[in-house]
Amino acid sequence: MRVVDAHRVLGPIPMGAVPESAAELLGDLDMLDIHSAAVTLSWMLFGDPRSAALYESQRATELSSNRLIHVPVVIPAVADSGWPRTVEEISEAVMVRACPVRHRFDPLGPTAMGWWRAFAERETVLALDAEECGLTMIKQIADAAPRLNILMLNPGYREQRRLAELLPLANGIHLETGTLVAAGAVEWFAHTVGAHRLVFGTGAPLRDDAGARFQLDHLDLPEEAVFLIAHGNWDRLTGGQR
Repeated sequence: MRVVDAHRVLGPIPMGAVPESAAELLGDLDMLDIHSAAVTLSWMLFGDPRSAALYESQRATELSSNRLIHVPVVIPAVADSGWPRTVEEISEAVMVRACPVRHRFDPLGPTAMGWWRAFAERETVLALDAEECGLTMIKQIADAAPRLNILMLNPGYREQRRLAELLPLANGIHLETGTLVAAGAVEWFAHTVGAHRLVFGTGAPLRDDAGARFQLDHLDLPEEAVFLIAHGNWDRLTGGQR
């Protein structure tokens, strides 16, 4: 079965020794029988103050394998602040990630909303961390940009009821499965909101990848639903990229 991990981080992280090179990451993917992964570079995610001009060179060197899909972190630019300057600078990205709380910008302000609508026009997926943003903020963004596809990272199995009420109201929101680790949680969401709203991801190395991968192999769901979660929904959201 082809598996795409929609949520990976590459590079040094505050928690300690983890795979820091593309070669090490590919080794981990091979061990878990994961075909490819959507990867955010840790220096972008955790606010490393290095110049964003490193973006192109690092993307070319650290993510040179076609199994690794770069997910840049964006800070919608106002005047001379933010990165990138324009949406066009990252036109090759099939998914971008935003951290409005960590990077201190208003995700519902006019600048950010212009960017979200531009991503919707380009069919670029926006990844948002539920633990950082909260469900209310993500729902507000989805309401303000209804054509935007959002991948909610780290939704957490403890939010099952709130998520089950939220998803039917926001068709563009999809859930990454890495934190849906309770017994039967993924199956419950598949039956409640549909397998087409679930995208396999691990959140590694910040979260356990082996457990999420094991769970995927043992889902009590029809084969077609498992395939949707493993790669089909990712392919649909990103236009069949990798």
